[in-house]
Amino acid sequence: MATISVLNMEGKEVGTMELNDAVFGVEVNEHLVHRAVVQQLANNRQGTQKAKTRSEVSGGGRKPWRQKGTGHARQGSIRAPQWKGGGVVFAPTPRDYSFKMNKKEKRAALKSALTSRVQENKFIVLDELKLDEIKTKKFVEVMKNLDIQKALVVMNDYDTNVIKSAANVPFVKTALTNTINVYDVLKYNTVVVTKAAVETIQEVYA
Repeated sequence: MATISVLNMEGKEVGTMELNDAVFGVEVNEHLVHRAVVQQLANNRQGTQKAKTRSEVSGGGRKPWRQKGTGHARQGSIRAPQWKGGGVVFAPTPRDYSFKMNKKEKRAALKSALTSRVQENKFIVLDELKLDEIKTKKFVEVMKNLDIQKALVVMNDYDTNVIKSAANVPFVKTALTNTINVYDVLKYNTVVVTKAAVETIQEVYA
């Protein structure tokens, strides 16, 4: 098991913690990580893009001129794709972009993402993260003490003071242990996790 330092909100080491290799020491599967990211982005797409084909645009019911003898190329409708105001040839229509991944694949992808953060020394464990009031300035001070800017902050329990204090801080996102995902773990440079959250993650995913 890997041993990692536990810091307080001042950025000072107050102890150590062993990380379970079944979660934070697995072999990184880049293929599954890639699939998990693509799936999340695809599932977030609304898929509401729409353009009209030549059968849907208004007008064009009459043949613009006779077939032969005018010197023009033959035309059947002024709403054909080559005309101004005509329909789109292969117009996009509303569709569902989402696809499914097996639960085991999702778990393996998340473990791989967490392991990669530990290996890159971009995984910070806090003994606790609590604020007395909703104050963005105090949350920013904690981030400065940890010497990080772009971070995913994972907590075990919903803390209104911390979540609302972090809401206006750019490049910082808060999450609970049951809402973490591969995309967010990889998107943010550093993953900051409370000690209680680490224990919960190990219980769920080990």
